[in-house]
Amino acid sequence: MNKKLLALTLVMALLPTAAIAATPKPTQAQIDAAKKIEAEKKAAADAAAKKLSTAKKTLSQLTAIATAKRKIYIAAQNDLKMKTKQADIAMKHLQAAQASVSTGKRTIGKLAVNAYVMGGGFTDLDSLLSSDGPQDLADRLSTLDALGENNSNALDRFKSAEVVASAAQKAADKAKKAQAEATIKVASAKKAADEAAAIQQEEVDKLQAIQDKLAKELAVAQKTRLTLEQQRQIALLEEANAGRALITPDQSKIWPDIGFTGRSSTRSTEAMRLAAVEFAKKQVLAKKNYVWGSEGPTTFDCSGLVYAAYKSAGLGWPNWDRLNSSLYWVATKRVPISEMVPGDLVFYSYKGTVSTIHHISIYAGDGMMWEAHNKDKDLLYSSIYSIKGLMPYGGRV
Repeated sequence: MNKKLLALTLVMALLPTAAIAATPKPTQAQIDAAKKIEAEKKAAADAAAKKLSTAKKTLSQLTAIATAKRKIYIAAQNDLKMKTKQADIAMKHLQAAQASVSTGKRTIGKLAVNAYVMGGGFTDLDSLLSSDGPQDLADRLSTLDALGENNSNALDRFKSAEVVASAAQKAADKAKKAQAEATIKVASAKKAADEAAAIQQEEVDKLQAIQDKLAKELAVAQKTRLTLEQQRQIALLEEANAGRALITPDQSKIWPDIGFTGRSSTRSTEAMRLAAVEFAKKQVLAKKNYVWGSEGPTTFDCSGLVYAAYKSAGLGWPNWDRLNSSLYWVATKRVPISEMVPGDLVFYSYKGTVSTIHHISIYAGDGMMWEAHNKDKDLLYSSIYSIKGLMPYGGRV
């Protein structure tokens, strides 16, 4: 098979049916306009991509800052845990000191009670004067010494407990204050960093949506331009082959088999083939006109009629697409002329090769066909032998 035809077949196989232009044989002006639109879409997409890239860099920087702030927050949280522990310890010291103060108060109270019970005149001089003898005096002096020592120790413990309690209270208050300040500070820094990153993420998401939209529009513009170019090439190629066929001498009525191949399978059912025949029949009977590159609904060229007929029968992308006569030969299963059934495709070539196929029609049965003949005769119901150069095989879709 001709390499150019094979390449064009592969390219066309990638195009969805909906992408084919409605205008028969697109003009160069249409293609130039499509290129301009594509260029504009590309410029917009490139500008959006640049803005998105800048926004992503800013987001990356803010995210890094937020991450650092979170690390500081975690460190501060750990520090707060330590301060909380210190405050708990200080509070325990305070509680112990307060217990010691309470004990001291009780001791002093007992001493005061004892002094009251023993009499308000219980002094060192009274004890000496009222003693009943040397032994009694010695006992009284010993008791006074013991009471004095107890009184002094109790007062010392009371003062010490008050000092410890005061220090513990100050330590606990200081630790709690530091804890509160640290909490406010790190929480505020973390919140600010997270909010900045979140706002930037929203901006990036918005720009990403714009970029995605423009990318889709660019893809559509590219596909439109490619489709117009390829549809024009198909129409020009088929038109050129038809023109060559008119001036090529010594064409055979039916060309010999030189070893043609095609698809190994079919895509249509008998019902689809009959529906395609019925569609072609209606177009012919409606006396539709022939226009190069057209596929309906009001005008057709030969391959356009074949495409529209099977599309109406239910075949669509990716199983069925708009090709020219030569490419439909490659895209269908080979069927000997004697074994063709209604709905099979009939091909004509001016040299008996695939690359010189210039016409295609739909077999109606009994040696007849429905065809979009040319711009002079429009659509016809005619014999398959009415045109020279019949290929030795038909094509089953």
